Amino acid sequence: MTSGTPGLPAPGLPAPDLLAPGLDGTAPYGITAGPDGALWVTLTGSGEIARFDPVTHGLERHPLDAADCGPMVIAPGPDGALWFTRRDHRVGRITTGGEAVSFALPTPGSGPYGIAAGPDGALWYTAMNADRVGRISTGGEVTEYPLGTTGGFPSALAAGADGALWCTLNQANAIARIDTGGAVTVHPLPTPAAGPVGITAGPDGALWWVEIAAGRVGRITTGGEISGFPLPDPAARPHAIAADPTGDGCWFTEWGAGRIGHVAPDGTFRHARLPAPGAEPHGLAVTADGTVWAALESGRLARLRPA
Repeated sequence: MTSGTPGLPAPGLPAPDLLAPGLDGTAPYGITAGPDGALWVTLTGSGEIARFDPVTHGLERHPLDAADCGPMVIAPGPDGALWFTRRDHRVGRITTGGEAVSFALPTPGSGPYGIAAGPDGALWYTAMNADRVGRISTGGEVTEYPLGTTGGFPSALAAGADGALWCTLNQANAIARIDTGGAVTVHPLPTPAAGPVGITAGPDGALWWVEIAAGRVGRITTGGEISGFPLPDPAARPHAIAADPTGDGCWFTEWGAGRIGHVAPDGTFRHARLPAPGAEPHGLAVTADGTVWAALESGRLARLRPA
């Protein structure tokens, strides 16, 4: 991976607000904007899905069928519902009215993690323990495709501008591309022990990801050209990443440093420190108005208004 030349220092970001005190002890993890205008959050510690209204700050908690199911990453589906992965090796679905179901996966102990809507009207997920990527229709029909790796630990997943799905291979130090027919291309990263995790489709048509071990933000074009930028703080341990709707780069969480970061296309970084020690931000969502939301393992939601 080549290193970009960072731009001029940028001014710092305002401190985020901490909201949703009703989530104490629930270990919020994944977060996404729903089709109803609310934020939907996985509560890994309590086996629930939460709905948070960003206007009224109203909070609803929806218990799932097992308190220890461990909901993880969540994404809107093409059917108007929210879909999420679970630590008990199932994929869940919840309507905006709070009705939830789950689906068993064909590979025992597969470890589903990342999930995203594909261009084919289905949901796609990674199976961390099985070196596979799966497709689940909105009716619950599952097909899984091998990535051709062993111990690669496929993690986050995003739909690219090229009509394919792209995922990080956390332990294989690679980015994989899989088309809707199951054909796989693996792009090795030149950074040793990078540990890529979160990935997103950037506003420039490329895929952007974060490396939790190496402390870098990476970029790959749909043609496979790789570049990237090292974070100023090597201990930041970036975890999740999402595109900036203004078109100016991407936002990411700095799990190890208790911050939310922003990277511009030229590699300029800005950072917002969370006003609580041990916040441990995980999932990230950016709404259409540019507001950045992060799920904090400590039991809050963080809201950052950059303007």
